[in-house]
Amino acid sequence: HVQLVESGGGSVQAGGSLRLNCAFDAYTPTSVRMAWFRQAPGKEREGVASLASDGSTIYANSLKGRFTISKDNAKKTVYLQMTSLKAEDTAMYYCAARANFMGARPPLTFGTYSDWGQGTQVTVS
Repeated sequence: HVQLVESGGGSVQAGGSLRLNCAFDAYTPTSVRMAWFRQAPGKEREGVASLASDGSTIYANSLKGRFTISKDNAKKTVYLQMTSLKAEDTAMYYCAARANFMGARPPLTFGTYSDWGQGTQVTVS
């Protein structure tokens, strides 16, 4: 079981910024696809952004330009920089991982990922 540990959530005013962090200690950074998902109360978990081991990124269309996913291989940490936050961004944010050897699957689909963190709450008011 791979441990993913999120941090960086909190409360922020609309228009503000937050950076979420996810430490992934068991994966080799060059052999894993990482992603961020979010789930608001009463809604399904939705894909936010995904980062492949080659550095390519994919974003939910509605979030392009406001959210940026990145990774520090040396620190084994993936980040989600969120700017111009809106009330509708309020959700629990989850980090997810899928090893490359498992093959390619849709990058913003819940079922693609085998490992998940516990989540970090983001509240925008």
